[in-house]
Parts: sequence; C-alpha cells; structure tokens
Amino acid sequence: MKRLLITGGAGFVGSNLAILLAGRHPDWEVTALDNLYRKGSALNLPRLEEAGVEFVKGDVREPEGLMALPKFDAIVECSAEPSVMSGVDGDTGYLVHTNLTGAYNCLELARRDGAFFVFLSTSRVYPVAPQVDLKLEETATRFELAAGQDVRGVSPAGISEDFPLEGARTLYGATKLAAELLVEEYRASLGVPAVIDRFGVIAGPWQMGKVDQGVFTHWMLAHYFCNPLSYIGFGGHGKQVRDLLHVEDLVDLVERQLLDPDKWDGRTVNAGGGYECSLSLRETTGICQRLTGNGVEITPVAETRQGDVPIYLSDCARLFDLDEWRPRRSAEDVLADIYEWVASDEDRIAEALGLERG
Repeated sequence: MKRLLITGGAGFVGSNLAILLAGRHPDWEVTALDNLYRKGSALNLPRLEEAGVEFVKGDVREPEGLMALPKFDAIVECSAEPSVMSGVDGDTGYLVHTNLTGAYNCLELARRDGAFFVFLSTSRVYPVAPQVDLKLEETATRFELAAGQDVRGVSPAGISEDFPLEGARTLYGATKLAAELLVEEYRASLGVPAVIDRFGVIAGPWQMGKVDQGVFTHWMLAHYFCNPLSYIGFGGHGKQVRDLLHVEDLVDLVERQLLDPDKWDGRTVNAGGGYECSLSLRETTGICQRLTGNGVEITPVAETRQGDVPIYLSDCARLFDLDEWRPRRSAEDVLADIYEWVASDEDRIAEALGLERG
C-alpha cells in the first residue's frame, strides 16, 4: 500500500491514526481530510504538518470534493458526528448526512479506486432497551454483568457481535448501523473489500472530550481545571461502567488491518478494552483525584438520560480468535496519558474548549 486517505483526519482518532501511521510507514502517502467542524480540531493541523501528512479541508457530505481527490489504495472512514445526544433536539441533518451520506460517499470513492475500506463503527449499534434490561450485580463502586442472562450474545465478559440488533439504539447508533449495512452491500455486490470495527469508548491525548462523547477525557479535564461534574442517571451514584481503549491501541489494530486486507476483508468485530480495561464513573473519579490532586463537586442526578445504558463491555472473543492484537494499555495508563497531555498544553486546550479554572 502506498496511498492512504483518512476521513475525519483532524479529529481525535483520525489525527492520531494519520500521525502515527505516517511515522511508522514513511513510504506511505497519508492524506487527512476534515471539515474542522469539531471544536479544537484545528489544534491538530500543526501536528499533521509536522508528521508529513497532507491535510485537505473537505467534507464527506460533498461527493464532488471527494471525487476530485487522487486515487487511494485504502480509506479509513472515521469521520462522524459521534455524540449520543446528537439529533435529540430535532436537528438531525448534520448527524444523518455526516454519518450515513458521508459513509456512502466514501464507499463510492473506494469503489472508484478499488481501495480497501476500513470502517470505524461503534458499540452504539447495539440497541438500548435490551441492555437496560440486562441482569446486573452491584458492588461498592460499579455495576457488573451477571451470569445467566436471558439475551444471547452477553456474558460477564461483555456484549458480543451475536447480541440482537432489533430495537432503537440512538440516532447516532442508527446512522452507524445503517452505514455498516451499506459497507456490507458494497462489499458483496460491488466488490469493495472492507472491514468493520465496532469500538467502545476510545480515549487518550488530543481528545476534545465532553459529557456526551469522550467522557473519560471530559472527567480528567474537569478535575484538572476544578470544574463541577454530575453523576447522571441510574440513581446518580456513578456506578455506570464503560470499557475504554487507548487511541494508540486502536492505531495498532487498524495498522494490522491495512497491512493484511485479505485477512480482514468481510469481518465485523468488536474492538474495545473489555472487562480488563473498564471503569465506572466513581472509579474514574478516584483515579482523576489521585493524578491531579484535585477534588471537584459532583452532583448526583437520579434521572437517566435517553439512550443511556448502565454498563457496556466489549466482548472481543471473535477478534482475539482471529488475530494476535490485544489492548496493551490499562485504564489508568489512558487517564495518565490524558493528564500529561493536558498538563503540557493547558492554556491552548482551555482556550480551544472554552474552559476556565474553577
């Protein structure tokens, strides 16, 4: 492979992919395309330039701009509106056209070029209601998935790809699942080689985290700048759990896929931290307090938000059976790397995100 396009290439995941892959493979020509819609994404432009990545300001919603690009050997589609709360106010246009129309336009580009297509999807494709109804055990700091569930595809290790897909899953999850279906059709009917990665929470340096997307970075930012937080939903105790994956572990996986497309073509896999790399909000608070030395006010909010689930863990057994890739960085490693990044560049980060020290 010589020429690689990364859409959403100035975002958190896209910029880390572009920079790290360009550094590991100096013979590759890496192009990052982004519309710079996300607050703080412009901070990544100097990093991309320094790494030798070509930046193109463009929008996946605009097919003419995509088709004006030169030929690529592979496309990593990680442009998205990733907020689980996006669209609930009735303004669905940007979400749907970025996540679904954008994926279609990128697939058309891959079809034009015969390019290998890596689609970054999400655990949010799994519907909400069955997850809310799962049998849980409650400990002092978190919820756990109980053994003996009534739903297939779920165990104490987490949710697997066999989990039923019937039901609502948030507009964000629906657009990503619809895009997954398009990927499958383009592969089967039009010969576009492709792999689908369903990631849980991704975290690490250069993530412009907020409460509804990038929660672990948001938690660290709040502790660093001494801003208040809330435990929202499920009684307001902070026991809801997510697995988290360091962005460099994600890059390691995508690199393996780009280097061996024949092995990965046609696969759909969960890719997350799993039980071993998971935290509740309460546990995250403890680590953030220890790393920053700061305690912050945390308000309990008992009411659960639309689309929220008490626990999500990625069961990655299918992926682990297929490949030697494993997450190598612990949950505390992730938070420590975020802390070090914020401490090294706090003024620019605060300005980009409109943060003030509390």
